[in-house]
Amino acid sequence: MPIQLLPDQLISQIAAGEVVERPASALKELLENSLDAGSTEIQVALLQGGVKQLRVTDNGSGVAKEDLALALTRHATSKITSLEDLESVASLGFRGEALASIASISRTQLLSRQHEAKHAWKITSEGSEISSIEPAALDAGTIIEVTDLYFNTPARRKFLKTEATEFGHCEEAFNRIALSRPEVSFMLQHNGRALSRYAVGQPARRFTDVLGQAFADEAFSVDESSAGLRLWGMAAKPTFNRHTRDAQYVYVNGRFVRDKLIAHAIRQAYQDVLHHDRHPAFVLFLELAPALVDVNVHPTKTEVRFRDAQAIHRFIFHSLHKALASPTGASNAVTAGQASYNPFASAGAVSAYPTFQSQINLSVNENTGFYQTMFGGLQNSAHKPNDAGLIQNIDDLNNVQSDGLETHPLGFAVGQIHGIYVLAQNAQGLVVVDMHAAHERIMYEALKNALDHQAVSMQPLLIPVSFNADKLEVATVQEVLSAGDNSLTQLGFDIAVISPNTLAVRAVPTMLRQADAVTLARDVLHDLREYGASRALTERRNELLGTMACHAAVRANRSLTIPEMNALLRDMEATERSGQCNHGRPTWFQVSLSDLDKMFMRGK
Repeated sequence: MPIQLLPDQLISQIAAGEVVERPASALKELLENSLDAGSTEIQVALLQGGVKQLRVTDNGSGVAKEDLALALTRHATSKITSLEDLESVASLGFRGEALASIASISRTQLLSRQHEAKHAWKITSEGSEISSIEPAALDAGTIIEVTDLYFNTPARRKFLKTEATEFGHCEEAFNRIALSRPEVSFMLQHNGRALSRYAVGQPARRFTDVLGQAFADEAFSVDESSAGLRLWGMAAKPTFNRHTRDAQYVYVNGRFVRDKLIAHAIRQAYQDVLHHDRHPAFVLFLELAPALVDVNVHPTKTEVRFRDAQAIHRFIFHSLHKALASPTGASNAVTAGQASYNPFASAGAVSAYPTFQSQINLSVNENTGFYQTMFGGLQNSAHKPNDAGLIQNIDDLNNVQSDGLETHPLGFAVGQIHGIYVLAQNAQGLVVVDMHAAHERIMYEALKNALDHQAVSMQPLLIPVSFNADKLEVATVQEVLSAGDNSLTQLGFDIAVISPNTLAVRAVPTMLRQADAVTLARDVLHDLREYGASRALTERRNELLGTMACHAAVRANRSLTIPEMNALLRDMEATERSGQCNHGRPTWFQVSLSDLDKMFMRGK
């Protein structure tokens, strides 16, 4: 086929495909336009998840009559006029593509009135057809109404999800914008029902309104400035962690971004206080001169590029690291006389924390049957806590003959350290076991075996556990149930929709009956939503089962009895690949007697 110019309509639809992936993408662009217009009140009304209709009303500066037609034309914008402007963009929008792209794949009406104008004007479009401008009635501001999204591109419309799912994405886009501007009031309606109202207030109030009181209770303030950079907002303590990144919001000069460099700096700041499989929660704002960041990197404007990436990384890491290292986890004040930190200086070593040797506590709890309860549902386990050999307490260890130690490679337990590690004696010397990592591998292998044989038994809950769910979680359950999909049943779950924002867990896998039902259900639904039921149970199966096993595994600071510790050792010996946890970390180490002798210089 020879090279040829594409028609303008096709060019517009290709551009729309890059910018308007779904109703939520259109909503984001329209909200950003409202903020760029200086709006202090914004109302959003959706029908059928935004597919049928999406309307944004604001009290901004409005569009002049002579500019209405240009507003629906590609590459027409009032926000930049030269290359110099593009290199220091201060507005959220600047390309002049978004509204034209939206109009090219929908029926759009733009109605606007400037504050000094005598009356409003409106213009409509249907695909590439734009009407003439007509007078209209409206107070100062703008109303953009987008109807029948993708009406002229049915192939694209087929890829949209259910109404509930599309609304969930719209609500997330709405909340991202609302978080960034606490000085603006927002309201969200869906199918004629008001769902969210955010009044003007302090940033902390807006963060609480959007992310919930639980986040606010566990979060500390961050506010650091240096060399023209400022990082401020709120970050949650390590104890308030998530399995997913759904509570992470980063803004660069007020623009929501997903930036790998920033994410890495934040992750490094938390790495000493947070397990690598868990994710912190935060709302953080990075402010710097617009000329130091390039926002013209991606069509959706969610990716940025920094002129001095290393300095940005150091500044973010240092700011969060200092806040997390303070005794309260929230102190941000620089101590009197302390030199201010300059991120643009060469990287220096982070001050080390003092180390000390604490007293080792080898005590065990002889009354807690936690491990026994956890393992009661393991159908394929050959060893139960009451079948752990002759060892019932530390004194019995003296009665074990050498052939008994040879029979069991991991030996027999003698105690616990800080509720994390199990110490055992075997024929070679000392065995140190990470009990959570070991138990996680055992549960993981048991779940894989049960799923392979379609034998994940279900444990009905005596009292169903209900919880407040977001729109995407509810939509995921509705999609599974309406499609006749048995993926939740295959995994041992019975989850029902109680109301538009409430789910109830009625049953969980028998092997996981002691895990937190709500947290477990949320993580499973997240995987089903992100990858689809078929992928989650095939190519993503191991990751999904690993998540489930992690929730069920015995946690740190759990005191186990000697029989329970020995039961763990026996199950490790009977489980394939038990030398590593699901994430590749070792579950146990051997320290030989000769190694111990060398440590204490015995025989010298």
